[in-house]
Amino acid sequence: MNKKGLIQSAVITTVSALLLLAGFLSTSNAQKLVSIEEVSINKTAKDVYQVYLDGEKIGLIEDELYLYDLINKEQVEIKEEYNVNQVYPPKGFRIVKTNTYNNDLSKEEDVYNLIKEEKEFTVKGYTITIKKSEESAEPIYIYVLNKEIFEQAINNVVTTFIGVERYEQYKNNTQPEIVDTGYTIENMYFKDNITIKESYISADEKIYTDVTDLTKYLLFGNNITSKEYTVVKGDTIEKIAEANQLNTSELLIANEEIKSVDTLLAIGDKINVALIEPVLSLIYEELVINDVEVVYSQEIQYDKNQYTDYNVKKQDGVPGINRITSRVQFINGETNQGGAIISSVTISAPQNEIWVRGTKVHSSGGISGGMVDTGGVWAWPTNQPSIVTSPYGYRWGVLHDGMDISGTGYGSPIYASLDGVVVSAQYGGMMGSSAGYNVVIQHNNGYYTAYAHLSQIGVKVGQTVSRGQRIGGMGESGLAYGTHLHFGVFYGRPYNGGKSIDPRKLWQ
Repeated sequence: MNKKGLIQSAVITTVSALLLLAGFLSTSNAQKLVSIEEVSINKTAKDVYQVYLDGEKIGLIEDELYLYDLINKEQVEIKEEYNVNQVYPPKGFRIVKTNTYNNDLSKEEDVYNLIKEEKEFTVKGYTITIKKSEESAEPIYIYVLNKEIFEQAINNVVTTFIGVERYEQYKNNTQPEIVDTGYTIENMYFKDNITIKESYISADEKIYTDVTDLTKYLLFGNNITSKEYTVVKGDTIEKIAEANQLNTSELLIANEEIKSVDTLLAIGDKINVALIEPVLSLIYEELVINDVEVVYSQEIQYDKNQYTDYNVKKQDGVPGINRITSRVQFINGETNQGGAIISSVTISAPQNEIWVRGTKVHSSGGISGGMVDTGGVWAWPTNQPSIVTSPYGYRWGVLHDGMDISGTGYGSPIYASLDGVVVSAQYGGMMGSSAGYNVVIQHNNGYYTAYAHLSQIGVKVGQTVSRGQRIGGMGESGLAYGTHLHFGVFYGRPYNGGKSIDPRKLWQ
């Protein structure tokens, strides 16, 4: 090959090499650009939603609204049960918006199914919290869909204890004025701390949607299930109440169709004898003006001209009447133990029963000895005037085995109701520590009388006391709320085989 040919060959080779290099560079740059673009696309951050349940991550989703709609759409049963249009996520559910490069997302349906397996969904309503006055008491929670249900149930509770008419009169300030005797409500409130707060309520809670159901719970507590009794021949309201450890007021509350203790019952009637256990403590205070009977005393006159077997009634006893104005507090329809007398006016003084006994002894051959005085008249155990603030009977299933007498003041005299021998005079003893300082007297007719909550004791065990003798002072020792005397009467030894009776029967 000549020189010119060599030069041309070299030029061609060089140009080809340059073209190949240019092509390589072009391809490399293109690949490089594609790589940069792909990286840019893959690394773009976007908004997603992190779902938490009780603090634990359960999924990363793209559409939070879709998850909410899914919950509401799927929970048809809850919506039908509570007649609501919206169902919400469970308690402990939380969604946090986040910006991330992570494309590993969960399906909303999968997250919904996980939530459904773990916890119950919620509906919007109100939580009522009831805190009792006792520090050790746990709060009570009541759930309702609207506040009106609770308000109407509260209204029903109040009218159950005081009646519809009296409650309306109290609210409207139209209570009739007291003429001679009567009563009027001065104040009314719930002792408990009650708060109402809008909240999301788990569907597995007891949610009240009916006023009647909530009213029954507020009155009966956990004893809400009705306990029926079938009336038989000879039944009365009092007999049925006592047989089921209720007082008559409680029985009337449980059976609003029975208007009074005098209501005639038909054989076969069904009566609710469930024990009332109110969830709330309704306090109301009354100004009361009553004519109270003052018991008369027995007076013995001796005639030396008559023989010892002579025992004749000279004069019948006539009770007196005191018109007493007092302020009495009620808790759920039951009178509080203490009561304050504001004033007392004597309408008529009592007239003593007078017996005349002979003292002359037969010289011979006649009847010896004298008539035995069985103590037909018992002495009232406190000063007069006084008021009975709580009678004998059942209180919420527990027998109140005496009557509470108050109104004569702290330290006022307590008297033996009949001749006898003191068998207990101490704090507690056979009466228990709740009775505080107390005295128990044994009488020769098989009866025992008990005097509890004394401020001080004035007799000793073994001492013989006479009817009307001072044995102590009125107080509030032991488990007592306010100054009063708990007066009990037993046939047989108290709390050791003896049977308690209603003390009022001593004066009937």
